[in-house]
Amino acid sequence: MNTNVLFLERGEESKSGRKNMPTDPISRLHVLVVDDEINVRKTLAISLETDGHQVVAVSNGEDALSEAAHHHFDVAFVDLRLKNKSGSDLIPELIAKSPWIRVVVITAFGTVDSAVETMKRGAVDYITKPFTPKQIKQITDALAMRAGPGNSAGQTSGKSAVSLQSHDPIMLAAISLARQIAQSDTTVLIRGESGTGKGMLARAIHDWSSRADKPLATISCPTLSPQLLESELFGHVRGAFTGAVRDNPGHIAGSDGGTLFLDEIGDLPLDLQPKLLRFVQDKEYESVGEAITRRADVRIIAATNTNLEDAVRAGRFREDLLYRINVIPINVPPLRARPDDVIPLAERFAREFNRGNPAAGFTDEAVSALRSYNWPGNVRELRNVIERAVVLCQSKQIGLQHLPGSFLPNSSPDLELGDAVTMDKLEEVHIRRVIARTKSLEEAARVLGMDPATLWRRRKKYGI
Repeated sequence: MNTNVLFLERGEESKSGRKNMPTDPISRLHVLVVDDEINVRKTLAISLETDGHQVVAVSNGEDALSEAAHHHFDVAFVDLRLKNKSGSDLIPELIAKSPWIRVVVITAFGTVDSAVETMKRGAVDYITKPFTPKQIKQITDALAMRAGPGNSAGQTSGKSAVSLQSHDPIMLAAISLARQIAQSDTTVLIRGESGTGKGMLARAIHDWSSRADKPLATISCPTLSPQLLESELFGHVRGAFTGAVRDNPGHIAGSDGGTLFLDEIGDLPLDLQPKLLRFVQDKEYESVGEAITRRADVRIIAATNTNLEDAVRAGRFREDLLYRINVIPINVPPLRARPDDVIPLAERFAREFNRGNPAAGFTDEAVSALRSYNWPGNVRELRNVIERAVVLCQSKQIGLQHLPGSFLPNSSPDLELGDAVTMDKLEEVHIRRVIARTKSLEEAARVLGMDPATLWRRRKKYGI
């Protein structure tokens, strides 16, 4: 794979073609440079390219907004004083188009107060002219560390950010709302189907918040037994129950000062809900087997793919707990409702997985199949499909032959009960859908009522 990065003036091909980049940068960033001085643009581009980052440079705010609308950027260096548009005014507009972007202000010596004022508009740092490559590296290294794999908040410039990118107004509104409320400590409820990126959005909220340098703990409510779930949440002391051979502080204590993400909270057992409600309200709890009341400063973000109002009416979920976690609801639309996002996401996933593989794009037939597919498993299913296609592809373009059988013209992916098809075809489509909507093959086997070995044989039989 070509690892050269680009310095692009609008309408100009790359002239640098630099090859002296480090082979293992902390985290490669996609950087937008906005400055009306060509020497500043080129100096920044060379410094950033040398450190392994990909650069697009423009001279004005209009071009900056156009680039941000069509491409993903992790960082933007923005001159405070542009000829036709104030850099200070450009910052909130850039963030509105790319809520995950981090803006670094470029300012002349003596106008630092103005740069500091832009921090209130969303900038994360500033640098004064004249600057050195070392200063640029210090800033980008710090931002790359926040975006890299070691960050407890997840990779907001890596896998998370890719999944959160969108051209859809509803999805962009959801991301913008998440960015807006990130700095508060308000409880958030993220609603949406499985695989839409609810967990990614939760991680992004944590990463955008003042708690980003503290832990982010995640608990998947459906995957644990009630006793184990209580222990994982609140902790237990040695001897609290059979098998409790040592103390366990629990995730609430472990994420003190940070964030606790409760995935699929609709599956939280009813007898645990009062204890969680108390913690959400008062920040107080007791570990299992212990009478000591403890406190923890933890922000709660919850997610659900079920209708909690229906669960309240059915007696499976406490109404008072719903009120407490639903302070800021964020609705994530399914992928089928945002068809214009399918191909851009597919291309970005292909770049993510393309490590030495020749695939560089998609045939027209593959594009058509990807766009017309219903995506029951949403972004998670798309990511899995593209990973599979990149591994199988030995040519320059991913074609229909590299996609699962359900994408072929005669595959009938929208089968319903009662359709005139064989039981084998009905079973195949059902298994594909369940695998797409679940997080692991073990979970899929549980949903299907099969043991993992049987599911493996069925997958082999149907080429899944």
